[in-house]
Amino acid sequence: MKAHPSKTIIRPRITEKAALKNETESVYVFEVAKGSTKPTIKNAVKTIWGVTPIKVNITKLPSKTTFKRGKKGSVPAIVKAYVYLKKGEKIELS
Repeated sequence: MKAHPSKTIIRPRITEKAALKNETESVYVFEVAKGSTKPTIKNAVKTIWGVTPIKVNITKLPSKTTFKRGKKGSVPAIVKAYVYLKKGEKIELS
């Protein structure tokens, strides 16, 4: 997948688990485009924030059906990327 780096990484996933991993292990969690590969994610992080990741793990979350306020709906499937950095490096998320 040859996409622009800003289209590869959709948004950071800011959750309790992600914040805890960020503090203890220098791991950042991003929601990425479907079809993204580890090298394209590494390249996108390098070009956008100027840091070189040590490794990248990808997790695919399936879509789920929900039932809220008497109505059925669905939560779309997403792809998450765990980006591991060296101990001293940081990414400024705004």
